[in-house]
Amino acid sequence: MGLHTSALLDQSGDTPAANLGDLLTVKDVAEILRVPVSWVYDRTRKRSIDRLPGMRLGKYWRYRREDITAWLRRQQA
Repeated sequence: MGLHTSALLDQSGDTPAANLGDLLTVKDVAEILRVPVSWVYDRTRKRSIDRLPGMRLGKYWRYRREDITAWLRRQQA
């Protein structure tokens, strides 16, 4: 039961979210940030300004690479 590209397209033919193929898993984000997976889950659920930007797809969390990069830049400031 895979996703079909046509199911992800809206009326204009554009995808509803930019770069759908570039969605990261919790494990991907943990590897990029060099932190444990549990830290990523904790930071994603945390209700604060420095929360990791992610989206819930059923029971799974997914992250856009550009959102993680922007979050990381804000942490450096």
